[in-house]
Amino acid sequence: MIVALAGGVGGAKMAQGLQAALPPGALTTVVNTADDFELYGLRICPDLDTVMYTLAGIADPVHGWGVAGDTRNTLDAIGRYGADPWFLLGDQDFATHILRTERLRAGRTLSAVTGELASALGVPGPIVPMTDDRVATLIDTPAGRLEFQEYFVARRQSDDVLGVVFDGMDAARAHPEALAAIRAAEAIVIAPSNPIVSVGPILATPGMRAALDEADAPIVAVSPIVGGRALKGPAAQMLATLGHDVSALGVARLYADLVAGIVIDVVDDDLMAAIEQVGLRVLVTETVMGGGQDRRRLASEVLDFARSLAAQPVAM
Repeated sequence: MIVALAGGVGGAKMAQGLQAALPPGALTTVVNTADDFELYGLRICPDLDTVMYTLAGIADPVHGWGVAGDTRNTLDAIGRYGADPWFLLGDQDFATHILRTERLRAGRTLSAVTGELASALGVPGPIVPMTDDRVATLIDTPAGRLEFQEYFVARRQSDDVLGVVFDGMDAARAHPEALAAIRAAEAIVIAPSNPIVSVGPILATPGMRAALDEADAPIVAVSPIVGGRALKGPAAQMLATLGHDVSALGVARLYADLVAGIVIDVVDDDLMAAIEQVGLRVLVTETVMGGGQDRRRLASEVLDFARSLAAQPVAM
């Protein structure tokens, strides 16, 4: 069993590569849910859906999110009624949100509904929300505290990030299936997702960090920062305004007390020695993922790296 901690497009790509490199059902993907929100009376789960669509092989190959070839007739009609369709949703996407919301209102848990939807789309392994409890990422900016999707989509990540709050986290509990998968894992991969708002909420979920600290499996992170830039999303800007080094070294420092090794891109090979001084082993390879074959190649290299760490554990 391999466990991936994922959120966003980068996390979904890594999970797809791992799924392709492993036997069916051998991957459990634990996904961030702190950017979930409600719109038009529907429960929207962007990271869960991006991972689910990607693992099902139906994600939009251009954007990395949404369904390939989807139409936006419903959203266009909403606009005709005078509402601002600021959050892009395709018609097939609406079907996901309608069924999810209906089942949640009937008393089903988010994890149960996610399992049903993913199974219907042919995803072979479990996709597990980090928690079934409601948690929300709030972003502190010079303009005030913003809900995550307001900052991320409506305001196009234009605000400096002064702080991040995970509202409701104190009352949340890590999903038991996620904890069980971590305990049984042969390797745990932290995908190249935003370390602050994609991986951060997963690690902050009560019970999750303790399970990871106690895991026998090696934990490996893949840096989402390549050549001082984020390939997608606001990770670089967030790291900078929160006082972190915008580099693979900065990411290594964030994860230094959790992971045994980190995977960085070849353009950052000059940072290898500095990262090793932080106490991590380093794999340098091509981390920018293109199509399916490239994702599988990187996943295979990450798994081999993790196995090498298991064979030669870090001295404590």
